[in-house]
Amino acid sequence: MKTIQDLDLDALEPAQLLKQFSYQENLTSQLDRYKGYIDQNKINEIVLWKINRYAEIDSTTLELLNKIDANVEVMDIDLTEQILIRLLSKGVRGVRLPMASTFLRFRNSNIYQIIDRRAYRVLYGKAYIERPDIQAMIQLYFKYLDDISQLCNRINLPYKDIDRFLYVLDKQLNKSEPI
Repeated sequence: MKTIQDLDLDALEPAQLLKQFSYQENLTSQLDRYKGYIDQNKINEIVLWKINRYAEIDSTTLELLNKIDANVEVMDIDLTEQILIRLLSKGVRGVRLPMASTFLRFRNSNIYQIIDRRAYRVLYGKAYIERPDIQAMIQLYFKYLDDISQLCNRINLPYKDIDRFLYVLDKQLNKSEPI
């Protein structure tokens, strides 16, 4: 393994090397310029920057997401599909179906729930696998929502709690299984 001690430091061009730094470019720039009070929201941004999990969503997609009425109990399938297509497109780094479903769930837990590896595994008895096709992912999510709705009716559980129920259930039933 080479270290800095192995280099001719006089021949090193730090400015040229720094030009190659391209990590979460927009967020890095925002954080570099920020001189205000560091609150929990700013800490969250920094943590997401550090672990490379910051998802930058464009304004059109955010507008669509905010068109979901937080109080309705019936899904607008066309709107949901538009949102998922935008979130799951290659232009949005860091967002796959589990994250997209999390955005939807926190917008309206009456109609959306989080699909993740644990919930999927305990519900279907097999590992969650991302599909390369966006339409396949959307159909998977819609089927998942139907299936968990039926489960809620069977076990008399409020729909808003089902993703958390499945998460805890999987941790109990499959604690020795790797995710």
